[in-house]
Amino acid sequence: MTDADGIPLVVRTGPANQPDAELALEMLDAIPPCGGRRGRPRHRPKVFQGDGAYGIKAIIAEVVRRRVDSLLAPYGKARKEPGSGLGKTRDVVERSLSWMSTFRRLKLCYERFGEHFQAFHEWAACRICA
Repeated sequence: MTDADGIPLVVRTGPANQPDAELALEMLDAIPPCGGRRGRPRHRPKVFQGDGAYGIKAIIAEVVRRRVDSLLAPYGKARKEPGSGLGKTRDVVERSLSWMSTFRRLKLCYERFGEHFQAFHEWAACRICA
């Protein structure tokens, strides 16, 4: 999950046979407090945007329940327009994914344990942030 500038906020890896939508709410809850104006730090983003894989009605309802605006494209036959529904903002996330793929260790999974693979993803996100 990235911010509007493409900086990684939360990195989660899962098994290959797990749908992306299952990790969406976990990642939304794991976003660290964001800095802003003086006072209390903001704990949740203003908008949650994702492609059609995240547009399940239950996930949209949970995002709205967390008082976050949902810009999730509807899933399946409920979609009215072709494409991902993200418009011009998709390139921000795609750019972040290409930054992650520049690390040779992440292109192919050499690791035996998921914790090690997660650690390399977090290390890559730290390098991108720096």
